[in-house]
Amino acid sequence: MGERTTPGPVCGCGEQAREAVCVHTSKVYDACRSKECISDLRVYLTRQSQELLDRSNSVKPRRAELLWVKLDVAPVDFNRGFFSVDARFFYRVFAEVNAGCGRMTDICGLAVFDKRAILFGCEGNVRTFTSKSRTDGMTARTIEQSNMPRAVVETLDPIILSAKIVEPHCRCECHCCDDDIPEYLGCMFDEELILSGDVKKLFVTLGQFSIIRLERDVQILVPAFDACMPTKECRCGTCEPEDPCRLFDQIEFPEEEFRPICREPKKKEDGCRHGDPPKQDCRKCGSR
Repeated sequence: MGERTTPGPVCGCGEQAREAVCVHTSKVYDACRSKECISDLRVYLTRQSQELLDRSNSVKPRRAELLWVKLDVAPVDFNRGFFSVDARFFYRVFAEVNAGCGRMTDICGLAVFDKRAILFGCEGNVRTFTSKSRTDGMTARTIEQSNMPRAVVETLDPIILSAKIVEPHCRCECHCCDDDIPEYLGCMFDEELILSGDVKKLFVTLGQFSIIRLERDVQILVPAFDACMPTKECRCGTCEPEDPCRLFDQIEFPEEEFRPICREPKKKEDGCRHGDPPKQDCRKCGSR
């Protein structure tokens, strides 16, 4: 398309692009990835779970779910174009405690982890507003951040590695959070959470994989080949259902599911290849 910078039909391209189209999209300015082992993370249990923990002396980890990540972006002083991304991870943690007579009972609670990364987000003087912007809940800080880059976190559910019980009188260094829990997260639990008191404490160690990036909206010119039309036909909802055995006969036998998975460990490679995920380590950017 040469040095073209305006949208419109493209002539003399044969079977290639028909026109140049201006699209609105997000451009990634910087990103980092993190493989983090979060040790001694306090779990705030529900009331019933806390009562079970107080009567138990052993605990087994089960699983953990990532409920939400709250993000805050702020410019870095004396370093123009760079921004700090403060991410607060909220986890729902499940464990098992001995309820007596060798019977294990499930307990559940909330864990909170804070992380910071420093990323390049480019200087932006343009403020962005849309017709979908809501005025309810608007604050002065929200208005001030209308020219900030947008922070995005991609993450998997954590791997729970271990769990332990700490007696009420013990004091240890840990990732603790005594702040008020957001109401929308408190509703994810059947009972209220015990955030304070002279009680036994549950601590877990989690393994977390995540990618943090900074984006800004941009307009770019791309080639368009043709209108996108679906080829799959919508099935009639009022038609008689097909024979389930006939549908089952059309499914191929899952041979791969019956084969043992044995993969060679990947060799470490130096350098970057085009298309590889970001290799910058978040921990080098001021994570905590």
